[in-house]
Amino acid sequence: MGVELEFSGLTIERISETVRSTLGGEIRPASAYEHAVVDTPWGDFAIELDYAYLKERGRRENDDGLWGDVERVSEDLLGALAKRVVPFEIVCPPIAIDRLHELHPMIAALREAGARGTGASAVYAFGLHLNPELPDLETTTLLGYIRAFTVAYDWLVRASAIDISRRVFPYIQPYPREYARLICDPDYRPDRDRLIDDYLAHNASRNRALDMLPVFAHLDAERVRKAVDDHLVSARPALHHRLPNCEIERPGWDLAPDWNRWLVVEELAADAPRLDRLCRAYRDVLEQPMGDWFGGWADTFERDA
Repeated sequence: MGVELEFSGLTIERISETVRSTLGGEIRPASAYEHAVVDTPWGDFAIELDYAYLKERGRRENDDGLWGDVERVSEDLLGALAKRVVPFEIVCPPIAIDRLHELHPMIAALREAGARGTGASAVYAFGLHLNPELPDLETTTLLGYIRAFTVAYDWLVRASAIDISRRVFPYIQPYPREYARLICDPDYRPDRDRLIDDYLAHNASRNRALDMLPVFAHLDAERVRKAVDDHLVSARPALHHRLPNCEIERPGWDLAPDWNRWLVVEELAADAPRLDRLCRAYRDVLEQPMGDWFGGWADTFERDA
């Protein structure tokens, strides 16, 4: 599973040194906004400011002359501002699930060094992203995960205490109601092309709590590129679970609680009869004029799942 941690409070140099001191390896700076810690026992860790424009600027040489001076000053000002509100992100290499706990010393060391996560500010809409490898790429498997996450979403938001700062920003939106109705229909039996096309018709954005674009790009890059003009979509045979908070500033916080909540989705995706029953019940809720206006579905899911 891949893991991504978003947080603030530390310089990229301090983050890199903390990763190196806890996990080993060698620091390799690429720019003021991108470093890597390479050759650790787990692979290479990327550390970057989550701001594509500044990362691209940091890779380029400035022009000489007046325009080059203007660019340098603009980058310095923008970089200083961005580092106050834009998170740094550690992108971990894929790690065997039974070794995920070996990342916990790094998390503890970052916290001790001063890392600040979601709860440290009202504007810190920072996340923990989990990218579990799929057991296979069969259409029924992919649909099972989409369905399981759809019916579990309200419960996950409540159980994970998702911060209001993250819910008001667009990054972790649920699937639209019409798409949820479609995929929860017991008669919905798409082939792979239709599954991807239907998803793209309703979700042509990375801003979904369970982003399926990476795996669909892995399966059919051209189809995804035609619908989504976003160079940040990274093709890989894995899910992209973007929902959890990154509460790295909270004493004792680590990956275990959110991983355990994700396992509810895993178990449900693998249990077709139970998933079908919950999809039928959830679709009935969605068919009501006001849908789940009063928020009762999370209780129903917790009781019946």
